[in-house]
Order: sequence, then C-alpha cells, then structure tokens
Amino acid sequence: MQSVLKLVASLATAGAITLAMAGAANAQVVDAAFIQVVEGQASTPVGHAEFCKTRKTECGPNQHQVVYVELDQPRWETLLQVNAHFNDTIIPISDRELYGVEEFWTYPNGYGDCEDFVLAKRRALIDAGWPASTLLVTVVRELDGEGHAVLLVKTDRGDLVLDNQEGLIQLWSDTPYQFIKRQDQADSSRWVDMIDDRQIMVAASN
Repeated sequence: MQSVLKLVASLATAGAITLAMAGAANAQVVDAAFIQVVEGQASTPVGHAEFCKTRKTECGPNQHQVVYVELDQPRWETLLQVNAHFNDTIIPISDRELYGVEEFWTYPNGYGDCEDFVLAKRRALIDAGWPASTLLVTVVRELDGEGHAVLLVKTDRGDLVLDNQEGLIQLWSDTPYQFIKRQDQADSSRWVDMIDDRQIMVAASN
C-alpha cells in the first residue's frame, strides 16, 4: 500500500493527475476523474471505419474486456516511455500533405497526424500487455473548434490522456479539450458519445 501511496503522491506533485485522498490508508479517485458516456452507439469516424476494413483483426468485440488497469509504478513508467517515444520520433503532418486526402488513419512511418500517433501508442501498449479495452481512440475538439484525436487510457486512478500535442500525461478533466466520442470498451469497432459538461475557460488574448 505504501508504494501505491508514493505513486499517488508523485503523480499529484507532477501535476499529471488529481486525486482525492480518503483516509491515510486509502486513496480513492474523485468521480470527475472518469468521464461518462452516453448509452447506445455513436457514429464511427470515417477514418476509423476505413482502417477497420483493412485491419479486421484489430477491430471488433473484445473477448476479454477489462474495465481499467491498476496504475502501478511499472505501468506508469511504460505510459511515460511510450508517450515520449512516439511524440519524439514522429514528425506531425496532415493527411492532406502526406496522402492527398482529408482523412487516412494508419500507422505512421516517421510521419503522421494525430490519429496515427494514437494508433501507434495503442499498438505499442497492447504489445506490452495492456488490455485493448482500456486503450481507447478518442475524438476531441480543440479550443479553436478543430477536431483532434488522443488516446484515452482507463486506469483505477482515472481516465488518462496521451496526446501528441502535450508531453504531460493528464487526467481527461485537466485537458483543454471538449471530449466528443471514443471507442466502445466492449467492441473496438464501435463508438460511444461522451458526456463533457465542463466549463472550459479560455483566456482572452490581446
């Protein structure tokens, strides 16, 4: 238990995630650490639908669904390493510039856009033993209204975000994005809408 508490303290100090402590011997995540979803199926992004057509083995029902992973020290370090590796080694470029189309989801080969970063990180974590049902491609909206994709990782400490535009791994609620929809944990080819009713404050710029 002491190792878990030390992990919680180190994450909170780094500003990576926010936790609520319930007693000296027990740590619980505040409800806001977990984003809620809407019942029923949402529309599938065109890029992901096309991705699944060519990689059918990577899409479909998760036979061994896991709701979340326990975020211990080794897993936290793995998240940090995977996020930093791909953020440092992939050169961001739009699908229009690279492939001549608006949307083309694929694994990056040195270059890629936000969805490609997400797919690469997701595959690396799955190869490292993480359950696919805890690694969800997620569509968000940036402050300027532009669409963006991040990887949502479901842990017992909250829903964490791996983002190619941000080096820190943060709770979803600490990011400046509006969360729109994500993959269904039960079936990676299906999507669900997300409930994001936060009031995100934007500082006026001169």
